[in-house]
Amino acid sequence: MNSLKNKVAIITGSGRGLGKAIAERYAALGADIVLNYSRDKTSADEVEANIKAMGRRVISVQADVSKVANIEHLFNEALHAFGKIDIVVANAGIEMVETPVVDFTEEQFDKLFSINAKGAYFTMQQAAKHIENNGRIIYIASSTTTFPVPGMAVYGGSKTTPRYMVDVLSKEIGHKGVTVNSIIPFAVDHSGIFAEENSYPELRRSLIDSCPMKRLAEVEDVANVAEFFASDLSSFVNGQHLLVNGGATQ
Repeated sequence: MNSLKNKVAIITGSGRGLGKAIAERYAALGADIVLNYSRDKTSADEVEANIKAMGRRVISVQADVSKVANIEHLFNEALHAFGKIDIVVANAGIEMVETPVVDFTEEQFDKLFSINAKGAYFTMQQAAKHIENNGRIIYIASSTTTFPVPGMAVYGGSKTTPRYMVDVLSKEIGHKGVTVNSIIPFAVDHSGIFAEENSYPELRRSLIDSCPMKRLAEVEDVANVAEFFASDLSSFVNGQHLLVNGGATQ
């Protein structure tokens, strides 16, 4: 079994969905956790209680990743509480689907790029500044960055940009033993736009039809890969983008 004992992990957007699953997985493996949320303190408090019940140290930090000062605050709070940072998962993001190119607005574009692209860029920048040698930086991308989907031009574009950052950063800090990789999940059931069982039925059906395994991903499928990238098993895996999509073609 992998062990993250004596490691400190920051996971942005960890009050629910993928971030919650990754934070709780890391805690179960022995890591101390820095949770991050933007608005929903109630959900973050629930995750914090779950992690405390595992006997791990945990703090929750409110920070809007679209604001660089907030990201710096998140890292400063982590260092103040634990003295070091070993693992950073840039997960926070928002989705926008079923919006054709001719319909999206400047406001929508700015909002998605400020959270998904700018937020991930500056989260990884702070990680590069503060992470311990032999640390792990992980970006949560989207399969829309590999398989373009109609109606997702802005969302897919905003998630594609940080993949380039992963490539560059992996070369700049690899000499410290730090690995930088991205996870590229398929649409995730019970998370994001599919948090509700009957949400986006036509899109759900289309995505399932494109997948040989005839289902969407689950949060645990992504947490499994996040565990691998955070562990010693991936110590020589760097600058990679791993699809977690069951062989889907969109």
